[in-house]
Amino acid sequence: MTDLMTRPTHPDHTSGDRYHDHVSPPPPPAPPFVPSEPPSPGDRRWPRRLAGGAAVLALIGAGGTAGGVVAERYLIDHPDTAATASTASAATTTVTEGDDLAAIVKAVQPSVVTVMVDDARSSSLGSGVVIGSNGLILTNNHVVESDGTVSVRLSTGQTVPAQVVATDTTHDLALVQASGLSGLTPVTFGTDDSVAVGDTVLAFGAPLGLENTVTSGIVSALDRSISTATESATGGGSEQLTGLLQTDAAINQGNSGGALVDLSGHVIGINVAIATAGEDSTGSIGVGFAIPAGTVTAAIQQMQSRIG
Repeated sequence: MTDLMTRPTHPDHTSGDRYHDHVSPPPPPAPPFVPSEPPSPGDRRWPRRLAGGAAVLALIGAGGTAGGVVAERYLIDHPDTAATASTASAATTTVTEGDDLAAIVKAVQPSVVTVMVDDARSSSLGSGVVIGSNGLILTNNHVVESDGTVSVRLSTGQTVPAQVVATDTTHDLALVQASGLSGLTPVTFGTDDSVAVGDTVLAFGAPLGLENTVTSGIVSALDRSISTATESATGGGSEQLTGLLQTDAAINQGNSGGALVDLSGHVIGINVAIATAGEDSTGSIGVGFAIPAGTVTAAIQQMQSRIG
């Protein structure tokens, strides 16, 4: 049975060094910790949770080393959470000075978009990448699977209506066609055999609604598998994603469907999941997952064949 490690809600402020100078009196006790009020049941911060109930992933990675971690796949976010970005962990890796990351960001950023879904009760967002100059966008299926009006915002800030034209629920991918666009720059996908553990990578997307965000890290592991467990009022189920890349580049809610890019500017993965230290934790702890480029390109071909 997997032991799920949980993070305490707050540190024990009464603990400390038991030994002190016998001449001086001990310091006065710290004021009691007052926990913040938990969100109300009607909080719309995580629309995916409200739409489908709680969704938690248990890692089942190679070697049985995944015990003690749970993962959250649903990285879509409510735009209003941008103001809380300062509270999220930013687990990143220091990049050597020789890596000209700014040039890579300049080349890739125009090909990364924000995908928004709005309905009468809530709004949510994720990320996507341009794969067609006419506005064909790739994103995660879980970003767009809820009912609502879909729109796409480019890195320039231009927002256009869009519609979902194909989905691949097995690999959690979807194609979205944005309207009235031309001359966009599609991303270039890398190959799986070009990826090695330790490679520097950049994660693009809109974490917590902060569009045009880039974080850096490395490829932490290859061929990871995660199993999703979903619960809702109508029942539950499970899904499994396999062959994933693991990275310590910081990704958070809103990064789903965004690009994981190597130093050649090639997309080597599509961000899909993060691990957390407990069910009540939602920020990055430096354990994220991306669907590898080989899986993505094969899925794109299959989806495009269905839409003609």
